Amino acid sequence: MFNNFLKFICLVPVCLVLLSVHSYAQDTLAKQALIIDFETENVLFEKNSDEQMPTSSMSKVMTMYLVFEALKSGTIKLDDEFLVGEKAWKKQGSKMFVSVGDKVKIEDLIRGVIVQSGNDATIVLAEGLAGSEEAFAQALNEKAKELGMSSSHFMNASGWPDPEHYSTAHDLAVLAKAIIKDFPEYYKYYAEKEFTYNDITQQNRNPLIYKDIGADGVKTGHTDDGGYGLIGSGKKNDRRVIMVLNGMESEKQRKEESVRLMQWALSSFKNMTVFKTMKPLEEADVIMGQKTKVALVPAQSTIFTVPSLFRNKLNISVEYTSPLVAPLVKGDRAGEIKIVTPEGEERKIDLLIGEDVPELGFFLKIIAKARMLLQEHGG
Repeated sequence: MFNNFLKFICLVPVCLVLLSVHSYAQDTLAKQALIIDFETENVLFEKNSDEQMPTSSMSKVMTMYLVFEALKSGTIKLDDEFLVGEKAWKKQGSKMFVSVGDKVKIEDLIRGVIVQSGNDATIVLAEGLAGSEEAFAQALNEKAKELGMSSSHFMNASGWPDPEHYSTAHDLAVLAKAIIKDFPEYYKYYAEKEFTYNDITQQNRNPLIYKDIGADGVKTGHTDDGGYGLIGSGKKNDRRVIMVLNGMESEKQRKEESVRLMQWALSSFKNMTVFKTMKPLEEADVIMGQKTKVALVPAQSTIFTVPSLFRNKLNISVEYTSPLVAPLVKGDRAGEIKIVTPEGEERKIDLLIGEDVPELGFFLKIIAKARMLLQEHGG
């Protein structure tokens, strides 16, 4: 009486979904690289993205995650002040130029880290939040684990060179997505082009934000061991991408590579929604119910990142046991939808009951069972 029902649907035309779409891009001079779509997390370009590397000042994005988290929780406020200690004042490298003994507003320190890439400002924030930079580094490592940055380890707040301080392009992309998603109210600082403190004006080192290509962050970095690096992000037509590049040989190379690849990632792809949530996809037969049919709906919309100019078929199968037996409750799982791309990528989505179907009353159920028996025996 019961049979396994399998229905195949071809959507024609729909865009070709690619797992390795980075084959359509040119290579990069960066030693490590990863570009992903923000919403779908589809990889658009990848090169040694799981290779451990020095992160230089890109580590400051991790520090800012903890600062933003403290702001959001109310632990600190933007107009609170932190005291500048001797360690921060003496720190070399890029500086905000704070003076020992000064009390500096947290919002100024944030700009000092993000816009000016100040190692001194970073240490002031670390000491203000955790008491010491060493304790703050422990908090960074704990938060990295929470975020799923499994190949990262932090020894300090600024990215100062240390053989035990490292990350990967993949982990930094995870971090960039988290900071954009979790703190939209503070992410705006990354698009600021300059900041003045102590009558010293410094420009944001991120070359992307000076180009009219939709870029709005995130952070550059440079050390002798790691080379020139950049975490970048930008939007076009409400679609955002995240890019991590590292190991380039010069500021000029970083600028050219980052601008080229950001433009490519934003312009060469689009996001396609396959299903609209709760829109009926299939109508199933029902027995022992007050209705003989019930709508089946996808549990969620499915979005693919696809090349803008490439189109092909997606094979979509709807699988469930037919007929369904009442009572049926709206939202219960009835089966699954399988989506298979021409390249063999497969995704599965739950298929749900679209509406309640109460069972028949006692006598009507007896009549229905009798009819079924007659059908089985050819009566």
